[in-house]
Order: sequence, then C-alpha cells, then structure tokens
Amino acid sequence: MAKATKTVYRQEFTEEELRRKDLREVEDALIHNKDALLESLSVLNHMHEKGILPLLNGLFGQGDKVLNVLVKTADTPETSNTLKNLLLLTGVLGTLNVKQIEPLLLKVNSGVARVAEMNDTEEKTSYFSLVKALKDPEINRAITLLLSFLKGMGEETEPKERQTEEFDVQRRDPGKNLG
Repeated sequence: MAKATKTVYRQEFTEEELRRKDLREVEDALIHNKDALLESLSVLNHMHEKGILPLLNGLFGQGDKVLNVLVKTADTPETSNTLKNLLLLTGVLGTLNVKQIEPLLLKVNSGVARVAEMNDTEEKTSYFSLVKALKDPEINRAITLLLSFLKGMGEETEPKERQTEEFDVQRRDPGKNLG
C-alpha cells in the first residue's frame, strides 16, 4: 500500500516560463481568429484613411466636453420634436407601397426634366391656347392623373391613421408643447 501524501509542492514557474506560456496562448488565439483579425485590421485601415480614427481619438480625448455638448443639444424641445417626427416619418415610409409610387415618380421626373429644358420666356398662355392644350393627349393624361391624385388626397383617412395619445393631444391643442 502506498504512503499518504502529506505535503503538496506547488509547481512554480519562472517569469520567463510564464511569459512563454502567455505568448503561446496569444499566438494560438491569433491563429484561431486570423480571418476576423485581418478583416478588423482592414476596417481600421479604412477608418484611418478617412480620418475617422483621429476624430475618435480627439473625441475621446475631450470626452467630457463632447458629452456635455451632446447632452445640452439633445435636451432641447427642437431635438425632441425632431426625433418624434423622424419616428413618425419612418412609420409612414413603412406604409408606402413603392410599386404604386414608382410610376408616379417617373412621371414627376419627366415633368421636371421638361421644365428644366424650357427657357425662361415672356410668353404667356392664353385661354385659347389652354383650351387647345387640353386636346393634347399627354396634357389630358396629366390632368386626369392630377385629378385622380387630388381625389385621393381628399379621401377620408382618419380610420387608417395610427394615432397615439400624444399625437391626439397635440392635434386637439397644437400650441401645447409635448417635449
């Protein structure tokens, strides 16, 4: 039968052995994460080339001052209203049907292009030329489109609106500051 161990000797490493062990551990981690590290270095290089790293360095160097300015700027009614409007606008953009809007935008672009091509002239449109223009198929189509658009604009939309209590209060009392 073996004798019981009465004393335990701790294995002590020298500083050089600990350093070698740590270096080996770091080396293994570098090899294991090689792709991620190379991509990170590439991103850092782009940030350095664009001047973002010096900017961030300056921001962190003046952190308290920058934070103070940001807090003061964010703590204004205008900023609060801007954020509310941005959230509302984002919600509205989410409800738009882009497939329906695209043809309309193409027509608006075409109209803007024609206006841009026109020279500033002193020529005035007479009643007779206006009535004559109504016979032009493009103008007739545009007027029909405009009338359809105006009819849609006049449609009752309140049942479709997403109302929150805050915006409902603001609608009843527009002068009331919600910020």
